[in-house]
Formats: sequence, structure tokens, C-alpha cells
Amino acid sequence: MSATARTVARGAPWGRAATILVPYLWLLLFFAAPFAIVAAISLGDYTPDTVPPVTLTWSGKAYALLVGDALYAAAYLNSLRIAAIATIVTLLIGYPMAYTIARAPAGWRGPLLMAVILPFWTSFLIRIYAWMGILSENGLLNQVLRGSGLVDDPGTLLGTEWAIYLGIAYAYLPFMVLPLYASLEKMDAALLEAAADLGARPWTAFRTVTLPLSLPGIVGGCLLVFIPAVGEFVIPDLLGGTGTLMIGKVLWDEFFSNGDWPMASAVAMAMLVVLVAPIVLFQRARARDLAGR
Repeated sequence: MSATARTVARGAPWGRAATILVPYLWLLLFFAAPFAIVAAISLGDYTPDTVPPVTLTWSGKAYALLVGDALYAAAYLNSLRIAAIATIVTLLIGYPMAYTIARAPAGWRGPLLMAVILPFWTSFLIRIYAWMGILSENGLLNQVLRGSGLVDDPGTLLGTEWAIYLGIAYAYLPFMVLPLYASLEKMDAALLEAAADLGARPWTAFRTVTLPLSLPGIVGGCLLVFIPAVGEFVIPDLLGGTGTLMIGKVLWDEFFSNGDWPMASAVAMAMLVVLVAPIVLFQRARARDLAGR
């Protein structure tokens, strides 16, 4: 072995270590450290006369109040329900879109994917404000309904849960379409041809071939939509109004209206546990499934 080769071989382990160290340092600085700070604050006592309004006494009073107050349980359950329904709506809209893009000619796939991602080039807040104008009592939707003569007084969707479902589906649709497209695009079209040759009708071929093969994309897209939707604050606040109880709104009120940092931190920690647990269980089930093949 030449001297140059020996030098490269000796330096390779250090290079690999440095490559691995960078993402770990990133996670340490921007995830582990803030997580530890929030966890420490959640165990403190609320002291409104101090700055910041918390004393690190490690009492855990915030968690006792979190468990004992039915308001927080109702907010968590309502958030999970709304996020689950919105995720299903997004899946029902996104799956046909992803399937159409995956089956389109190769030259059309890039522009179609660009059309899906294009709304991300506009501010998220501006897009939600636009939906406020569309769904308001004198908005575009009601003007179209009145102009068509079908409905004299259509009312308004703004301030209802339907507006929240629509807003989440619109805002997070690319997160559903892209994983689904990645799964469907890799599927071998010859499998569908073989199913047709064996006498399977299109719906049967879809149910027995396409749907099972796209399951990783379905799970990935649902997680990417469900997780941020549970803690969503802007969409429920602007489209759902004050009557919608979700944990993101509760978290905002505890931090900025009440100034109760320990309670807000405890709410955030509990929400993290609620969201991380399904992901861990899915990863373990996926690992067992891969190991069994």
C-alpha cells in the first residue's frame, strides 16, 4: 500500500466520525437542548411576580393540574379528532392526484408536481387569509351560490369545523401527495397488466395490487399531515373562530394570555408524548415487518 493510500485509510474513520457528528450536534442544539429546557420549566412553579414567571422547584404542579382539569383533556381529544378527520379528507383528495401524476407521461410529471408545490411559494398566512375571504358570508363562495340561484341564504362556512378541515386539507395537501407519488411512481405497471390478464377488474386490481404497494406512502403522508394538524393554531384560530377548542389555542393562551410558562410547557410536553408514541410504535412494527421478509 502506498503512503498516500495509508494516509487516506487512517483519515477515513475521522472523516466518517465528523460526517456523523454534524447531524447529531444539530439535533443536540436545536432539539435536545430546547426539549430539556421546556421539560425543566414544566416541572417548575408559576410565579407571576418574577421574570421569567417560573421558579424551578421541580414540584410538577402543572402536570397535576393538566391531569385534573377536564378542559385540557377535551382540547387534546378535540385536536386528535379534527386532525384525524382532516387527514382522511386530505388522503381522499391527495391519493387520486398522486395516482394521476404517477401515471402521467414522464414529460408531464415535473410540471404537475410543480403545480402541487407551487402554493408553498406564497406565505402560509396570506393563503389562510385568502380562504377567510372565500368562506366569509359575503365571500366568493356565497356570491357564486347566490348568483346561481340555487341558494338564497347559504350562510357561511367561516367559523365552523368544516372550514378547519378545508384549511388543513389545502395547507398540507403537498405533504400527502409527495409521499404517495413516491410510492406509486416506483410501482411496476406490469403487475397491473398481470392482474388484468388473470381476470381482475380495475377496481379489484387497485384493491389487491396498487393499494397494498402504496401503503408506505399512505402511512408517511398521513403522519406528515396528522402530526402538525394536531398542534395547528393559525388555521383553527382564523377559520374556526373562538368556539373551536384545540390544543394549539390552549398552548397559545397559556403562554401569551395567562403567562403561565410551567402550564404551557406541560401542555407542550404532553402533546409531544401523544404525537411521538404512535410514530415509535409504527417504526417498531415496520422494523419487525422488514425483518420478517
